[in-house]
Amino acid sequence: MRSTPEIDARTGLTKLGGYPYQIASWVDGAGYPVSVAVEATIDPSTGSASFEAPAGLTVPTDRAVSLTGSHIRPQPGYGYDERRHVTVWGRVSGADDAALTFEADSAWGWDEAEVPFFEYSERSLGQSRKYFDALSAERGTPVKPRLSLGFLTLRTTRLPFLTATVIPVLLGILIAASHGAFDLVAAALTVIGAAFVQLGLNVANDVFDTVQGADDANVTPTQFSGGSRVIQYGLVSLRQMAGLATIFYVLAGLIGLVLLATRGSTELLVIGIVGIVVSLGYTAPPLKFVYRGLGEITVAVGFGPMMLLGAYVVQTRGALAWEPFLASIPVALLVALILYVNEIPDRRGDARAGKRTLPVRFSQSAVISGYNLAAAGAYVALVAGVIAGILPIPTLLMLLTIPLALRVSRGLKPNYDNPYALMAIMGANVQLHLRAGLLLLIGYAVVLVLGALAPGVDLFLG
Repeated sequence: MRSTPEIDARTGLTKLGGYPYQIASWVDGAGYPVSVAVEATIDPSTGSASFEAPAGLTVPTDRAVSLTGSHIRPQPGYGYDERRHVTVWGRVSGADDAALTFEADSAWGWDEAEVPFFEYSERSLGQSRKYFDALSAERGTPVKPRLSLGFLTLRTTRLPFLTATVIPVLLGILIAASHGAFDLVAAALTVIGAAFVQLGLNVANDVFDTVQGADDANVTPTQFSGGSRVIQYGLVSLRQMAGLATIFYVLAGLIGLVLLATRGSTELLVIGIVGIVVSLGYTAPPLKFVYRGLGEITVAVGFGPMMLLGAYVVQTRGALAWEPFLASIPVALLVALILYVNEIPDRRGDARAGKRTLPVRFSQSAVISGYNLAAAGAYVALVAGVIAGILPIPTLLMLLTIPLALRVSRGLKPNYDNPYALMAIMGANVQLHLRAGLLLLIGYAVVLVLGALAPGVDLFLG
């Protein structure tokens, strides 16, 4: 079975000429594989090569023969690099005691300098499926790849990304507490319910991106982009993923009904309905917001105002204020930028699947400018809120993350076309949202502590 990309036969011969020797392989008359080192003279212009007949061996002229060249460089303590190989298939002619002529028919191979290892692995998925299918047929029972339950759960649900939910929900709860409204049970239910919504969204995204071909078209996924890949890797079936998404949404809905019954208000009902539309419509038809270039706006609304205001009104039983709304803007912009940057390495696969994200629609310079504008907007909104006397002074702690935002901004251009080099920048961008959110939480914790210890201290300007 071919596990490497097929290339033109003459191109394969040209690559084969770059190796000091080759391995000639064939199956002998008794059905045994034979491999022997040869020194072939390559002529790509005619699609042929020649080599001396190996002593004591008969090279068949009535069946396929292959010539293979390979190279790998060990790196002690690190692994390997400079990995490449090429195999050319064809037939030979000539006498056993003279030079043999090899006529190339087909070739395939891989060069790490041309296709990174992770992309090469993704491009080999189809062959992997064929292997498991053949093995299953041979054994008479299904054979599938497996992960431990813990790792499979982490990969399927993408649990580490729950910070996108926990940050705004906790922020809404703390702001409400600073206004004198706090209920521990309601707060816990809000965090759990919101987490179920995001888990449902994460799993549903994989389902709909698979159905619509986006994840299958993506051959450069990373740990931050391209989905969980559990469906593509055969770890979980599409039906199982759809069932899991349904379970998460049902659990979130049940908690939502409990909160409506115990802390209910018209405001909470409206926020809940909008949240459902945003969550389900992100990738699911007919809305498919992310396919229409509205993914960033959807994420900003869902993981900014909806999460933060939702948590706030649960505590206040429907009372709204400008403070939680304004506090949600920096969070909304920074969480939208996580999606925005993560879409950069996916843009080619997304374009093939008709997923018109902003990095698909716009040029590199425009995308980077968009990042800078949105990141600056997060800090401007914060400072404006403090100057206007709406946000407390301790929230300015978030400004400590500006160097990290600059690092992400500066790292986009040199790594824009290299998904794997961009991984460090994507990771830093996730950290930007997390650290900014934590500093906002610390700012409001300071407000609560000082409010309890020194009630007369004014922490607002104006």
